[in-house]
Amino acid sequence: MAAFAMVTVVALAGGCADSDARRDAISGVAVRLLTAAGAGDGAAACALLAPDTVEALEQSAGASCAEAVLDEDLPEPAGVRRVDVYGQWARVVLADDTEFLAAFPGGWRVVAAGCRSRGERPYDCVLQGG
Repeated sequence: MAAFAMVTVVALAGGCADSDARRDAISGVAVRLLTAAGAGDGAAACALLAPDTVEALEQSAGASCAEAVLDEDLPEPAGVRRVDVYGQWARVVLADDTEFLAAFPGGWRVVAAGCRSRGERPYDCVLQGG
């Protein structure tokens, strides 16, 4: 539920300017997640997910993250349209997906993916932490 609330907050919050290098690093993580999942590399995809997202996926699927992530309906990676950074949180808008990320000591990790806007309501996400 915390990730769901975070998705709403990030979507509504105002951000400040950030460096191109930071935005490139963030969008790279988002694209690599979809690329790994599309290539059937569940272990690589899971390495890019936030710990709470891995835990929620494993609990809901009753399987390891590496197996379960491949069963999710994630889109193929498409062009990055926008990257918004809000301190330790970020949103990456791709052609067919929106992903939300958070900064961790080891780098940026995907908190929610396969997200679709629902206008004024919170995003609906295929993957999200608990």
